[in-house]
Amino acid sequence: MLNTYTPSAVVKLQELAIQKSRLKIPLIFGFDTIHGHRTIFPIPLGLSATWDVGLIERTAQTAAREAAADGLSWTFSPMVDIARDPRWGRVAEGAGEDPYLGGEVARAMVKGYQQGDLRNPNAILACVKHFAMYGAAEAGRDYNTTDMSRQRMYNEYLPPYKAAVEAGAGSVMTSFNEIDGMPATGNKWLLDDLLRGQWGFSGFVVTDYTAISEMTQHGVGDKTKVAELAINAGSDMDMVSAYYHDELPALVRSGKVKEATIDASCRRILEAKYKLGLFSDPYRGLRARSETELAGQMMTPAALALSKEAAIKSMVLLKNDGEVLPLSASKSIAFIGPLVQNQRDLVGSWSAAGDWRKAVSLWNALEEKFGKDKFLYALGCNLVDDEPLRTTLNLPVDSRTPQELISEAVQAAQRADVVVAVLGESQGMSGEAASRTDIGLLGNQAELLKALKKTGKPVVLVLMNGRPLALQWENDNLDAILETWFAGTQAGHAIADVLFGDANPSGKLTVTFPRNIGQIPIFYNHKNTGRPFQARQKFTSKYLDAPNEPLYPFGFGLGYSAFKYSEVALSSPEMAMDGAIEASVTVSNTGKFAGEEVVQLYIRDLVGSVTRPVKELKGFKKIMLKPGESKEVKFTVTPNMLAFYNADLQFAAEPGGFHVFIGESSATNNKAAFTLK
Repeated sequence: MLNTYTPSAVVKLQELAIQKSRLKIPLIFGFDTIHGHRTIFPIPLGLSATWDVGLIERTAQTAAREAAADGLSWTFSPMVDIARDPRWGRVAEGAGEDPYLGGEVARAMVKGYQQGDLRNPNAILACVKHFAMYGAAEAGRDYNTTDMSRQRMYNEYLPPYKAAVEAGAGSVMTSFNEIDGMPATGNKWLLDDLLRGQWGFSGFVVTDYTAISEMTQHGVGDKTKVAELAINAGSDMDMVSAYYHDELPALVRSGKVKEATIDASCRRILEAKYKLGLFSDPYRGLRARSETELAGQMMTPAALALSKEAAIKSMVLLKNDGEVLPLSASKSIAFIGPLVQNQRDLVGSWSAAGDWRKAVSLWNALEEKFGKDKFLYALGCNLVDDEPLRTTLNLPVDSRTPQELISEAVQAAQRADVVVAVLGESQGMSGEAASRTDIGLLGNQAELLKALKKTGKPVVLVLMNGRPLALQWENDNLDAILETWFAGTQAGHAIADVLFGDANPSGKLTVTFPRNIGQIPIFYNHKNTGRPFQARQKFTSKYLDAPNEPLYPFGFGLGYSAFKYSEVALSSPEMAMDGAIEASVTVSNTGKFAGEEVVQLYIRDLVGSVTRPVKELKGFKKIMLKPGESKEVKFTVTPNMLAFYNADLQFAAEPGGFHVFIGESSATNNKAAFTLK
C-alpha cells in the first residue's frame, strides 16, 4: 500500500486485509521517506557532503523511527545512483559521483533504516534504487537511455548497489532506463544473473512507478509481452501499472510464465513481511500505543538537534577571500534575495511527510538569534522570471519590475557594510523530472549580483540548490560563496550559525562543479587520453575556450580553519599480494578556529591490463583539530583496495606501480609511490 502514513488509516486498512481478505495476508505500507520523515534533514547530496557516515546512519534511523510511528514499514530509499551530470535533476537525491563514497553512504542508510533487526518496531525495510545506472541518463535528461560497457558498470556504477545489498537491504527498485537494449524492469541479466546470481540478493524486487507499462513505450512489446518480460526477468512486484494483475493469469495458463516463477516472487515478498514481524503483529505495535505517544515520536528535540547538526556539517564553503566570513553582528548587514525569508524550498524535493511551514527560514533564525530589525532586507528579484516555468513550479511572484526590485536591493546594500545574497533554486528545480540545460542562476539573479557587486560592498553568496551550479562569474567576482543545499527543517538556524561563526563549515563536495555547461560530464576519476593536456601543445586533449579543470573539484571545501599536510609517508615501498602497507600524513591546524577536516586517500594504478582512472578515492577520515594542534592520520592500504574488474570482469589486483595520494581534495598532488609484488 502506497502513500498512506497516518496510524489510524494504517490500522483500518490492515484490519480490512486481516479480517476481510481470503488469505489474511498483512499489507506492507510504503512511502518515500528519503531524507527524513516529519523531521527533514538535508537532501541526500547535502548529507553526503558531510562525509560522516555515522551521522548519515543516525539520520536514517531517526527517519525510520518517525515513519514507523506513522504506520510505515517500507521506504523507497536509499537512492545510490552515481551521477556525473548536473543537468540531471535527481543528482540531488544521491551521494554524488564516486562509487566508493556512494557505497559507504548506501551501507550507512540501510543500517539506519533496518537497524539490524526488521522486527524492531522502529525499523523499516530499505529499498535500494534505481537499479541500475539510472544516473547515467544521456544528456542528463530524466528517464533517458543509459549505454555503457560492462567494465564501466562494474567498476564505476554498480559498487553502491552492491554495497547496499551486502548491508542487507531488503528490497531493490528497478530503474526506468534501458540497459543493453532492454528496460531494467525486464532485464534478466540485471535482475537474475547479476543481482540474484552474482550478488546473492534474497529480497524482493519492486518496479518503479508504472515502469512495466512504460516498457511498451520503449518498444519491447505490448501489455501482455512486457508483463511476461518483467516477471521472467525477476521483477517481483508491479508498482501501480496493474499489468501483473491483468496479464499473469493468462500467461501462466499459456505456459509463457511458469507457476514456479509466480511462487518465487510471492515467497520473496511474503518473506519480507515475515521479517518485518507482520504475521505475528500486522500493526507493528500501533494499536498498543496511544495517538499522543505516537505523535510524541515526531520532531523531537533530539531529532531537531540532529537536523541542525547535519545541516551545519553539510555546508561547503567554496570561497572566502579576505576572510569576509564569519560575519560580525556589530556590522550593518543587508540580506538580499528571494530565499532569505523562504520556508517552502528549504526542505527540498522528496520531503516526505515533512511540513515546510515548520522549517525555519534564514530570516526567522536571524530574528531569533539577534532580534527583530537588526538587519536590512530586500527581495532583490523573483527566483524565476520565465512565466511558463514559474507556473510549472508554482512559485510566488512579486509584481514589481526587475528594475524596481534590483533598485530596492542596491539601496539596501549601499546602507550596509556587508551584503549577503541568498539565491539558487526552488525545490522543484531539482529532483525527478527536473533536468536543466542551463545550470547557472536563473532569472534576474545574476543581474542582481552584478548590481550588488557595483556597490563596492563585500558580497557573500549563500546558495540553496539541489545540484552543482555553473558559478564562474560568481567565483571570479564575489567575496565569499557558501553552498548550503536544501538543508531541511533546521536550515535557517544552521546557516545563521555558520555565517556568524558559531559553527565552522566542514563539508566537502561529493560532486564536481563545472566552470560551464560545456564541460559536462565532468568528474575527478576520469581516464587519461593518449594525448593528455600539455600547455602550449596544440594536439592535446583540451578546450579552446576554457580550462580542463573544474571550478571546484570533488572533495573540495574550505572552512574558517587552515590545514597543512605533511608529505605522505609509507611504511614500505613494496606490498605483497597477501600483505598491506600503511600510508600516513600529519595534518596541522594553522588557523585561528577549531575545525574538522576530511582527510582523503586516493590511489592511482600506473599500469593495468586495461586503462585505469587517474585517481580513485579509497578511504577518508574526518578529524577535529584545535588551533595549533597536529594529528597523524594513518590509512592501511590493502591489495583489495587496488583491485578492479578487468577485461574478463574478474575482480583482482595486478602487480605493478601505484601512487597513493593523501590530501584535502581530489586535486591534491601530495603523493608517494609503492609497488605491488
